[in-house]
Amino acid sequence: MTVSSATIGPANRQAPRPLRPLAADVVPLIGGTPMAEITRFDTGPCRLFAKLEYFNPGGSIKDRIALAMIDGAAARGDLVPGGTIVESTSGNTGLGLALIGRRKGYKVVIAIPDKMSQEKIQAIRALGARVIVTRSDVPFGHEEHYQTIARRVAAETPGGFYVDQHRNPDNPRAHEDGTAPEIFTQMAGDVDAVVCGIGTAGTAAGIGAFMRRALPALEMVLADPEGSILAEYVQSGREVEATGWI
Repeated sequence: MTVSSATIGPANRQAPRPLRPLAADVVPLIGGTPMAEITRFDTGPCRLFAKLEYFNPGGSIKDRIALAMIDGAAARGDLVPGGTIVESTSGNTGLGLALIGRRKGYKVVIAIPDKMSQEKIQAIRALGARVIVTRSDVPFGHEEHYQTIARRVAAETPGGFYVDQHRNPDNPRAHEDGTAPEIFTQMAGDVDAVVCGIGTAGTAAGIGAFMRRALPALEMVLADPEGSILAEYVQSGREVEATGWI
């Protein structure tokens, strides 16, 4: 007996949705995330659309930059076959690096502050990475700060590569070449503003770079918590010293 979608389900079933082809790995499933309109609460004078980045295999937009930074380092020879990827992260980039790095044959070491959730730490470990849990009560530059520790581990590890997502140009490039063109295409070029959170600023920088060319009138809006050093800089041009955060 041949079973098809026509023989299964109720008579009033919906037409089947188009499916992605079978993938031999999770890596090709990164990107190409759907866009959904928000209609169940008041969105003011605009139509509001959300880019559903949790559809990435690692559950966040950081899968995009993890893939770009690994492939970029390998292409430049900064990351050798069988080498060790080392990064300091609050979690999501670590998940992406562990997921992709291990699949590509690299060892992965993640330094993460102790204030991050145990679920996130356990998830990174479950993906095969070594996790170094660091103090979160020390300032940037301190010998026990998570970025300092990650740099030291990378320098002391043969074949070690420190990803350095905050300064890695492949971070914004992933969004300039991937996320932004997807938004532009899905919205048929009809976009007035893009709102995004700020961590490394790669998302805003990459999308902004593309949109400056494609839609010069588009407004980039940065959403950041109270005390944001970026909000102060954008609004007044004054640089302020970063402090700790909850």
